[in-house]
Amino acid sequence: MKRVVPIGWGLLAALVASAEIEPTWESMAANYQVPQWFQDGKIGVWMHWGVPSATDENRPNDGSHYGRRMYGPNDGETGGQFKMTEELTAFHTKRYGPPAEFGYEDLVPLFKAEKWDPDALVKYVKENGARFIMPVACHHDNFDMYDSFHPWNSVDMGPHRDTLKEWKAAATKYGLKFGVSTHLYWSPRFFNAARKYQTPGTPEAKLFNMEFDPKGYPSQDSWNEHWYARCWEIIEKYDPDMFNNDAPFPDEKRGKSLGVKLFSSYVNRDLEENNGRQTVVFSCKNGNLDRRAFTYNLERGGSGKIQSEPWMWATDLSGGWYYRKGAVNRMSIPVMIGNAVDAISKNGVVMMNIALKGDGTIPENQAAYLDAFGDFLKICGEGIYGTRPWKTFGEGPLEVKDGRQGENHAAFSPQDLRFTQKDGVLYAFVLAPPTQDVVIKTLATGGLLGQEIAAVELMGSPAPVEWKRSPEGLTIQLPNKLPGPIVNGFRITLKN
Repeated sequence: MKRVVPIGWGLLAALVASAEIEPTWESMAANYQVPQWFQDGKIGVWMHWGVPSATDENRPNDGSHYGRRMYGPNDGETGGQFKMTEELTAFHTKRYGPPAEFGYEDLVPLFKAEKWDPDALVKYVKENGARFIMPVACHHDNFDMYDSFHPWNSVDMGPHRDTLKEWKAAATKYGLKFGVSTHLYWSPRFFNAARKYQTPGTPEAKLFNMEFDPKGYPSQDSWNEHWYARCWEIIEKYDPDMFNNDAPFPDEKRGKSLGVKLFSSYVNRDLEENNGRQTVVFSCKNGNLDRRAFTYNLERGGSGKIQSEPWMWATDLSGGWYYRKGAVNRMSIPVMIGNAVDAISKNGVVMMNIALKGDGTIPENQAAYLDAFGDFLKICGEGIYGTRPWKTFGEGPLEVKDGRQGENHAAFSPQDLRFTQKDGVLYAFVLAPPTQDVVIKTLATGGLLGQEIAAVELMGSPAPVEWKRSPEGLTIQLPNKLPGPIVNGFRITLKN
């Protein structure tokens, strides 16, 4: 008698998996699935590092666009942007020489990465809570930080190292997921003001994208195909767990849909390798698209409510994305930690950018943020990792605005509370040190919490917690000692 072998759940899932995702946003929205590792990991570290990192650290504010501004104002620049560019051009001319004599290409040899130790850096960020990293593969300056077919890259010049390969090796060693971020698409426009100093057909012309129209490039098939090839090389060569497109991309009207073709091909490649199960994350900043089709990178912004789809709060710890000694992060350490908990309570994932120095080391002022956040996670991490939003994100007077580029800089109060949940446990975070009993109005009897409370504990403290629940709320007696100097969390175990 022929033996019948039952179909396992994994094989069954593969058999019923949808067909290959088509290169349309509708198909992406219908099929894209955020992998569990991303939703559970919660904490990532972005790295902006490259040629701009090696310019004079005492330069004036360049808006992280040194290469664009050193050649003078671009068409349409006005107001503060115009003034910033004028100041940077004057600085460059005084410090290095006129742009006609000392161009961006002459800065490349200054980028040496002589103290860069990716193993130690990845170990450090993991110790402070990171579960994935995302180095920049190529910024707007058209310089690839990997072994690229594009001649201006970090293997053939500068540090003469394949930084993506080394970042990934370190991430793999320490069990972190590995992402990449590309900012390439704006590159032809980025160097528009540099063109008057360049000679077509020279090696430098490749760096400055002389073969592409600085204004009409989105309609140039040659550029869109070049962009696609550069991005696909990263995917094929480095097999990233996450691909972040931090710029526009070839659209459906002018770019023959090469953008969504790349993104769907990235996911399809993953589905094929994993029996129909998606294990990669694709993120971008186009908030006008269907949020089911990708993971939204809400850069330097915030959410006023729980989002139905996981999203990414990306913030910068340096004050300028790329290292500059005088850069100031206007978001304090306590506010950064509060903002991170706020994002996670609303189905967000935190991505903190560090701006390494040109030599590859992390500045002390940025390390202070990571250290403080790591201290918080060592105490309260169980209420962060692997959690999901509760019925409501929290309560309190501070309102976080919706949208990009408007992240909160205001201090939280002890009345600002945020919730997460996991495995029958509700976690309540107090976003500033309380000076009196904590009253959680949301957890009043007869309110959103229909279950009874079995126990209340203060994470990081063995001391028993005195509490009572009433129609006014859950009142927790102020502990004699708080384990966390900034944010503290309570573990609220619920009865079945």
